Order: sequence, then structure tokens, then C-alpha cells
Amino acid sequence: MKMIIYFNESSTSSLKSLICAEFSEKKFEICKTKTSDGQATSALSPALQVDEEINFFSSNAACLYLLPIPLNDSNLLSKSSEWLEWESSKLSPAVLKSSSSSEGSNLLKYLKKISAHLESQNFILGGIAVSAVDISLWCTLYPIFQDDKCMQMISKSDEFANLIKWNERIKTLPQVQKALKEHPIKTISIGQLKEGPPSVKSAPEQKNSPDGSANVSPDMKVEVAVTEDELIFAKESWENGMKLLEKTLPDEKIILPKEGYKNILITSALPYVNNVPHLGNIIGCVLSADVFARYCRLCNYNALFICGTDEYGTATETKALEEGISPRQICDKYFEIHNSVYRWFGIGFDYFGRTTTPEQTEIAQGMFMSLYKNGFVETQTVEQLLCEKCNRFLADRFVEGTCPHPGCGYEDARGDQCDGCGKLINATELIKPRCKLCAQPPVLRNSAHFFLDLPQIEPLLQNWVASSESGWSNSAQQITRAWLKTGLKPRCITRDLNWGVPVPIEEFKSKVFYVWFDAPIGYLSITKRYTDQYEQWWKPDPKHNVTLYQFMAKDNVPFHSVVFPATLLGVGQKHVMVKHIMATEYLNYEDGKFSKSRGVGVFGSDAQDTGIPADIFRFYLLSIRPEGQDSNFSWVDLATRNNSELLNNFGNFVNRAIVFCFNSFNAMIPTIQLEAQDMNLLALINREIKSYVESMEVAKQRDALKHILNISRLGNQLMQSQQPWVLLKGTDDAKARAGTVVGLSCNISCLIGVLLAPFMPETARNVLTQLGTSLAKVGRVNPERPSFYLLLPGGHKIGKPSPLFTKIETAKVEELKKRFSGRQSTSPAKENADKLSIPELEAKILEQGVKVRDSKTSGADKSVWSPMVEVLLGLKAQLAQALKEDGKGDVTSAANTTPKNKKGSKKNKA
Repeated sequence: MKMIIYFNESSTSSLKSLICAEFSEKKFEICKTKTSDGQATSALSPALQVDEEINFFSSNAACLYLLPIPLNDSNLLSKSSEWLEWESSKLSPAVLKSSSSSEGSNLLKYLKKISAHLESQNFILGGIAVSAVDISLWCTLYPIFQDDKCMQMISKSDEFANLIKWNERIKTLPQVQKALKEHPIKTISIGQLKEGPPSVKSAPEQKNSPDGSANVSPDMKVEVAVTEDELIFAKESWENGMKLLEKTLPDEKIILPKEGYKNILITSALPYVNNVPHLGNIIGCVLSADVFARYCRLCNYNALFICGTDEYGTATETKALEEGISPRQICDKYFEIHNSVYRWFGIGFDYFGRTTTPEQTEIAQGMFMSLYKNGFVETQTVEQLLCEKCNRFLADRFVEGTCPHPGCGYEDARGDQCDGCGKLINATELIKPRCKLCAQPPVLRNSAHFFLDLPQIEPLLQNWVASSESGWSNSAQQITRAWLKTGLKPRCITRDLNWGVPVPIEEFKSKVFYVWFDAPIGYLSITKRYTDQYEQWWKPDPKHNVTLYQFMAKDNVPFHSVVFPATLLGVGQKHVMVKHIMATEYLNYEDGKFSKSRGVGVFGSDAQDTGIPADIFRFYLLSIRPEGQDSNFSWVDLATRNNSELLNNFGNFVNRAIVFCFNSFNAMIPTIQLEAQDMNLLALINREIKSYVESMEVAKQRDALKHILNISRLGNQLMQSQQPWVLLKGTDDAKARAGTVVGLSCNISCLIGVLLAPFMPETARNVLTQLGTSLAKVGRVNPERPSFYLLLPGGHKIGKPSPLFTKIETAKVEELKKRFSGRQSTSPAKENADKLSIPELEAKILEQGVKVRDSKTSGADKSVWSPMVEVLLGLKAQLAQALKEDGKGDVTSAANTTPKNKKGSKKNKA
């Protein structure tokens, strides 16, 4: 049979397939379709039918079939995919929006992008040949090129010169001329081309619903255009998406790499065992890794999540001396504390181990001997601090003093790192060093140690970093480049301690390995405790293609991007190397700083005693996850997000949908008969799912969480605009429509439950249980085709509804702030406010006001600037009190002053 092109004279998407078919010189027939009510009825038909088995519903996919990119050119393939994706998700919606509104928000910007790209080349992908990308973009822009006013406007600017030339090249091609002559397109009217915000209108005024559930605050409803391709994809996915899912991986006791699957090995930085983990530790490594591991399982990836406590080193010896027990007893005690905290937070390790094991000794000593034999270890005699009173060499963490780095001067810097500036240091560089045990100044003595010869390994490391860092977070890349920029130096890997892995060389038998040499090796030894076939993960067969993801805070980056990889390269046994380093910035507590050693901030065991569920902590920590900059934990912000985003948005929507279904449809999902407006909604939801997948694949978990909440807002808009409680009182058609709305809302709720499972596992389980299903039945995401498909068909029996969240009252917030205020250091502003004069306070208020304004206008998250506002308000309160005591009455000066913009108008008032 001949190919069939389904052609719609009102759709520029149809023109794409037609022109590309002319280029292909294949024989084809035209089947004309029509539009109705502004929606394409061709959604029932493919864009291109090749034969009875091969159909293309996407016009871009049809273009690539008819006018393919050379398969042997991976660069062109990648570029073409990027451009076609951009055309579908950005350019096409902007053109459609411009046709229905005088405010084309982004179209002008997109035209500039294309024109700038075309500089010094004939076509989008370069060269002298037209491609499917050129045809796709040109057809989408066809209404622009046919509109005289638009062309007159862009012709006035040199910025569009390349775009105009490109248009002339395309439209004069004989294949394009023939297609347009034989099958002309009805062009649509284009509004003004100018940059500005998208048009919005308020959602319908809400009324109390008779179902007994709380009403959500009205959302602003954005009128978003979707493309014909998106509508086609939404329909096909809704009907067939479940069938396209791969068979679920079997639930096996021991997880090993599998051929034909994505094998994902996940580690989170091993937490020190010497204290209770605080919330900054939790979000920085184990929680972030847990979310990613749960996401991998949703995607049917074959994933293994490994972690454990880091138990050797000076920190453990120090804690043991403080508590008057042995290092082993310290490890046993705090291992159980860590384990308990992580269980409460719902961290789903496949195995949580520890480094004080025979497997750790065996593997660490074996790696060292390989490095030693391969010539990557050297001996140096170094000056080391000796405490004559304690009669012992002082390892890094047994020494404290003033930071030597210029501009810092922090007086409590440790012998390995400064908490003030975050930089690494050597203990002998400390100014005015003192023994942590007895506070006496130590003396310098010589001691022989082994050094890892990083300069000799550096060429191998540089090549590896260059080929791997594209998958790392920005901070991981920057930190690693800073280390490599000045050239690596040999690094000491032994210490004069008793507690650690012994050095397997006779003359060094009194020494142990430095904790940051053997700690990352713990990933291997813990995996070996999990399975004696651990080398399948760490020295994998090439056919298994294991990908390693490592999660950590930024202070751990150098050891995972430089020291540990250098060790593996020096060993030379083809270990799997990290592909993705997902490093976070720091999480602060209110306007202070977490410190495990000083007890500053909320710790895991404290969280359990607040009465707030673990899932709420998970949600909040992930919503302020410090991905690009430091962020702050704030009790006020936690309560606000719980009450608005969870209770009023997501929780309210899910509860209303389930309550309606339970009360009005006998707890059965009603028959769902989708209309054109529903298909539009599905397309918008698909955009959010696609963005969710894109964010999760690169561990941008905060962004992914926002896309879930956006789906919930779309669901709320559906309920509010359709008002099923009113439809149920109407005709049979109205009642059927109510059933569709409620059934669709329950399916959206189910989808949200699935997508939320990595973030809030208990809440997701609750949602799915109320909907009469489980994650095992519906918990799947297709990362190759992210889309919304029918999860709960008509006739499905649901469970009993119940509220998902409760409000956190102001009194509770104040109680928690007061209870934990003793665990944080007072901010400098609060500490010094009562010591300052009135003019000094006024100056401080102006200075703090500028900080608040700059932070807000920079687009920083609320978690960043909210604590700054609290400091500002505290300073104003201090000034008010000072003025009162001075007899000046009410605040009339800087206490009521807000920084102004250049025009003098008040802006971002705190």
C-alpha cells in the first residue's frame, strides 16, 4: 500500500509531513481531515501512515522518517533531537498563543534565537542541505512569514536578517513550492509581536462544595496553548500508555546487574558515626539519594542503594575519649542511632552497613598494596604535631587553632578543615594550635608516612574528569576544577592512630590509614557485606553497563572527584567510576549554622519528637534542597508550605476527588468520556510529567517537586471550572460529565501519588490505598515516553477517603522555635542589637533591608530570604524598644524604612 499523509489545511503540522514527503520522493496519498471547535479531529488519525504496522502520530517523527538524519553522525542526531524538542515544547505553543492573543510572550525571543543560530550558515544544522529540522521550524513559523505586518516589523531589525534569508531559501525550494501549490494552507491571524507576560484570567469564583471537604483557594488559571502533536500524543498515551510499559523487574532478595536494563549503583556519603545526624546531613546525602533510588525503581531501572556509617578516624577516637568508652562502643552506640533516625525518615537503603568490618580491612589493604606495587605510593618524613602532655602524635581532628587562610581568622578551625571558610588545611598550618584533649600547645616532631602520588596519577585523572564531569552538579564541577587548576600534590594517606585499618607494611604497622583514604572504599566493603558477588557492581562486565551516582554535600566533593578516583585509577583494576556526582550546598538552621560537633540545629532524633510526620519533614527539606545555593530551615516556612502547598493544594484536591467518588458514585470510578478540553488538560499534565522526569534524571529534586504540585493545581482547576457538585443535579448528560470529571480527578490523584512516592512514600501509600490500589500495581513511570495514561478504569473500586494532612498552627510553630532556640548560635544581628545605639541600629536596619531586597529581586527561594526578614524585624523591634526607652515614642526613622528603587517607589517591603 502507498503511504498516507493525513492533511489538515488549517494545520501547519500537516504541511511538515507533506514537504518532507516531497523531498523523500516516496509515493504517497493524501487523506484530508478537518477541525472542529478549535481542536483537531485528526487526533484520531496518525500524521503519517506508512503501512498497516507503522504509524507516526507526531509530525516531527514523521519528518525524521521521511527526511532522516545520517545515523552515523551522532552529533547531528543529538542536535536535531534538541531542535525538534524545542520546536514542539516552546516554539509551536508560542506561535499558537500569539494567534489568539495580542500578547505573544516569548515568540520574539524565539525568533531571535533562530536568527542568531543561523549566522554564517545556510540551514539550522549547518551545511548546504535542508533537514527535517529546517522543515519543522519553517512550517511552524509559516503564519509569521505570511503575515505582512509581522514581516514588516522584523525586517526593520538587523537581529532578524539571518531569519529572513533562511525563510527565502526554504520557501523557494521546489519541493516546498509544489507542496504549497497543490495543498495550500489556511493561515491564521497573528497578534502583535512583542515580549511580555502571558495572558491570565482568574479561575471561576469558588463556592462551597456540598461534599463536606474544604475548598482550595482560587488558582490563577493560565490560558496555555497546546500543539496538535501534543494532543495526539496525549490521546494515544491515555489509551495505550499502560501497554507500552516494560515488564516490572522481579522483587529479588539480592540485586545484581542485569543485561538489557539500566543498572544504577547509588551511594550517599558515609555519615560519621560520632554523633546524631542533623537535618543538613540528611538532605545533603541520604535523603537526596533515597529520592533518586525510589525514582529509579519507578522507572524500572535496576538500582542498588548502598550506604553505611564511617566509623574509623580521629572523630571516633575523640568522641570515645569524651564519653569515656572505647571507639568500638562508640561505633555500636551511634550506628544504632543513625539506623533508627534513617528508618524514621523512611530512607530505603538496600543495605546500610558500616566500615569497621573484615571486608573493609581486606579491600582497603588490597587497594593500598596495588597502589604500592604500581609505584603510586611514596614515603615522606613530615613534621607532625605532638602533644607532650598526652604523649601522642595529634591527628588532624585532635588539633584546633586559628585558620591560616587570609581573610578568615576563624579561631576554632580543625586540623583538617575550617568550618569558618570551608577550606582544607594542614594541622601544622594552624595559628596558635592547641591539643583538643588538654588544650596545651603541641610541638613539632618528625614522623614517616605514606603519600598517594597524585601528581603521577594526575594525567589519567585529568582525562577522566574531562570525559565525566558533564554529569556532575555545578558545584562538583567547580570544586574539582579548582583542585586541578593549580596542580595536585602528594597526599598523606596514613596517620599515627590506633583506631583504623592497619597499614600492611611491617615498618608502618603502628600506623593506620587516613580516614579519607579508606572511607570511600567503604562503598565497596559494604556492598561486599550485602553480597559476595559485589564485584558485579564494582568491576562490572561491560554488557551490564553499570552507572554510578554519588550524593553528598559539597565539602565531600574533592574526596569523591579527585582522591578516590585517583586511587581507583592507580589500582588499575577497571573499577566502575562515578558518572554523576550530585553535590548540594549547605542547609542552615534559621539564621544560624548547623554544627554536629557544637550541637547547633535540629537533629534527627529531635525531629521525631516534634509530632510532625516524617513525610512533612521530607517534603520541606526537599522543597528547600540547597541545589544551587545555601538555603535555610525555618519553622515558619515549614508550616506555611505545609498549610498552603500540601493541605490547601494537593491534599484538598485529592480528598475532594475521592470524597466525590465515594459519596456520589458508590465508591466506583465512573465511566470516563473525554472531551476536547480534557485532552488539552492531559497535554498540559504531560508537559509537567516530562519536566518531572527531566529534573529527576539529573537529581534536580526541588524542581521535580514543583512539577508535581503543578499537576495538583491543574486538577484543582478542573474541579473548580467544571463543578461536578452542580453537574450532578442536572440532566443525564450533565451527570455523565460529572462522572468524567470525578473519574479523571481520581486518576490525576493516582498519578500524583505515583510521582510523589520518591518524595513522600507514606503519603503516596495513603493516597493509593484510598484509591483502592498500590504502588506495586500502578507505580510506574516510562522515562522514554513520560505521559499520563489511564490508571483507574471505570468500575474500579476505591477505598474510604480520609484527610491526608493537618494544619500546623502558629502556636505550634512558636513552641518549636522556642524549644530548639538553645541549639543554635544567636545571629550576630540579634546578639549585638541591644548593645547598639539608636543611630547604629538604624544603620543596621538599612543594611539588612538592602540584603532582603537584593535577595528577593535576585529570584532566590523564600527559604533563603525569609530568615533575613526575621533578622530585619528583630532589629526593628530592638529599635522600637530603644526609642521607647529614650522617650521618643513610636518608631519614625529607619525602623519603618524600606529600600526604594530609583523612582522612589517602595519595593519588596519586608
